Amino acid sequence: MSAATEPVRAALGSVHTLTSKTTDLTTRARAAAQVAAANAAAVDAEGRFPAESFAELRRQRLLGIMVPQSLDGEGASIAQILDVCYLLGQSCSSTALIYAMHQIKMACIVHHTHGNATLENILRRVAREQLLMASSTTEGQAGGNVRSSEAPVERREDRVSLHRKATVISYAREADGIVTTARRSADASASDQVLLVLLKSDYTLERLQGWNTLGMRGTHSEGFTLLAEASAEQIMAEPYEKIHSQSMVPYAHLLWGGVWAGIATAATSKAQAFIRHAMRQSGGQLPPGVPHFTQAVSTLRTLRGVLNSSLHSYQAAAGDEKALSSMEFQSMITLTKVQASELALATVLCAVRACGLSGYRNDTEFSIGRHLRDVLSAPLMINNDRILANLGTASLMAPLPTSLVG
Repeated sequence: MSAATEPVRAALGSVHTLTSKTTDLTTRARAAAQVAAANAAAVDAEGRFPAESFAELRRQRLLGIMVPQSLDGEGASIAQILDVCYLLGQSCSSTALIYAMHQIKMACIVHHTHGNATLENILRRVAREQLLMASSTTEGQAGGNVRSSEAPVERREDRVSLHRKATVISYAREADGIVTTARRSADASASDQVLLVLLKSDYTLERLQGWNTLGMRGTHSEGFTLLAEASAEQIMAEPYEKIHSQSMVPYAHLLWGGVWAGIATAATSKAQAFIRHAMRQSGGQLPPGVPHFTQAVSTLRTLRGVLNSSLHSYQAAAGDEKALSSMEFQSMITLTKVQASELALATVLCAVRACGLSGYRNDTEFSIGRHLRDVLSAPLMINNDRILANLGTASLMAPLPTSLVG
């Protein structure tokens, strides 16, 4: 990260206030973020996996930080991991999003293993060997509807198999394992799903489609036919419906939000540097883009407020199944994704306008092109229109607040 990011970061703070307990973790995350920043342009231009970033993330032992200490991990909290995503997001969007997706899968396994020795051994391996886990939740005609699966798990004694056409599996070839949804059985409904934890030796991949996009090019979110055979113990006992509401959704929407906030902060930092440069060149006269920079800072503050509020709500509900499954919490945490993605995009657009042509060009030190292309993916990842439509009935049933306090 350049020195230009420091003033904005000092003004806004990180998503979570750091304590002495997290200082070492933050130092390690900053080291990984520096490597990510040095390679971000090449990752984007070449549309390749950020190998250098993940070599450093492994060296800093940041992939297994959520694994409990009893299983050789560090037991990191969601707030700590959110800050890592925020730091990485300022450096390389693809690195940050891959890291977030990995940690979302870690949350699903860590919170719902319930003494399964096979899954606990996989968690130990993640911590010891710094394994990278990918996610497969989109499939066939269901598209972005992650609560629907076409392919069923087939059981034979103590073994299971799966033949799944996945429209997207990000960084599948580079991952050490895949965590995938599936129908519980051939006669189960599409929404009766389980979560299956696979290691590389358990499956093969047949490429269906490539990944040539405007942004987030390094995530390598290609389509594959997933052919798997594994131990039946690698199926998580709890139904995916429960894992989805209690872990998948909260972690996904908060950690994605941290990534997008990082991108927005990086863009705003460039706008700040441009404004200061322009003032020096003009003897102190404010350039025309100042109002847009002010709006970028204001929108970024709002984004940070949304994430902090949602984080605190999740922390208050964590461990309470009734609270986590309530319509109020589920609506709030789901709308966090919509709000965070739209605010991040608005922030980056303001930063581009603050820089004018210097931000629009790809060949200046103030270019915001990569940040804009990357953040454009935010409203499309589980499309915001789909989310708002799905929440329509719940929104009509929910009472409106009667007070601005509490």
